[in-house]
Amino acid sequence: MNQERLDLYSDYLCATFGKATATGLAAMLDDSISHDAITRFLAGPELTSRDLWRQVKPLVRQIEAHDGVLIFDDTVQAKPHMAENDLIAWHFDHTQGRAVKGINLLNCLYHAGGVSLPVAFELVRKDLRFCDLQTRQERRVSNVTKNEQMRAMLDACLHNQLTFHCVLFDSWFSSSDNMKHIKQVRRKDFIGALKSNRLVALSEADRKQRRYTRVDQLDWSEQTAITGWLKDVDFPIRLARQVFKNKDGSSGILYLAGSQLDATWNDLTSTYQKRWQVEVFHKSLKSNAAFAKSPDHGVRTQANHLFASIVAVTKLEALKIRTKLNHFALRAKLYLKATRIAFDELRVLRGSA
Repeated sequence: MNQERLDLYSDYLCATFGKATATGLAAMLDDSISHDAITRFLAGPELTSRDLWRQVKPLVRQIEAHDGVLIFDDTVQAKPHMAENDLIAWHFDHTQGRAVKGINLLNCLYHAGGVSLPVAFELVRKDLRFCDLQTRQERRVSNVTKNEQMRAMLDACLHNQLTFHCVLFDSWFSSSDNMKHIKQVRRKDFIGALKSNRLVALSEADRKQRRYTRVDQLDWSEQTAITGWLKDVDFPIRLARQVFKNKDGSSGILYLAGSQLDATWNDLTSTYQKRWQVEVFHKSLKSNAAFAKSPDHGVRTQANHLFASIVAVTKLEALKIRTKLNHFALRAKLYLKATRIAFDELRVLRGSA
């Protein structure tokens, strides 16, 4: 990995407000570095989650704490006008409730002391092709599931000796296999959201008799946690229900499952609230780091551009610590500075006309 090129390109992604191109970067630097050099860097060996850890490790070690949390989530960036390949394919976007043509990124975010840093990632690839016998069209699937990737990412974080007390995830990653891997294999605790149709037994006797009830049909008391057994999970779980108001005034219900049996309702809900940080990260990635603004169609070039975007957000997070300004405020400051320079240059050009 060419660290100098990565630093240069990721800085460019923080600073640019348009398409991110090798020619644009070269022009900004008055061709002190050629666009071919940038193109070769992007087309070079693909940068991986292991490379990301090397980038963020020094800062992580500064801020990690025993009350830190690992947050898993994925996001889809639409690429409707690009040709399909292993990376750009049709992925289900649960925020829209439908399949979207684009790039699917699975992230592991570490959050401690008000700081959020990506510590592992995977780009979901649909690298297996088959013919749909009904439609007679080619379809793509992945040779590994996102849940399998999540578990591998968790294992990597533990191998890297990352300090944390809890793993957080939404209902899309609340599979029984994930829960058992975290608690029984890796001896860590978790809090995850549940879909309303998950089945639970309220006693071990009910579990043995396979008498299960849907979680949304339980007799809930307000702001009270209960202990139960989820179907296909062979250890007791702490359960909670949270009722909240949406922005449009409608009511929403969140069901939570945690592995710490002494957790209170407030413990579960307040800790799970930290999961929102991954949504903030994804928003910044798409808005402040040119995540979707690479026009290149090559798989490796796209992948390395996305890696640089993740590094760019990490740099914004480091600046946030120093300046006490969030990512959007930092970008607004850069934009104002750029506008002033452009305004002054315009006046100079008019004066010389």
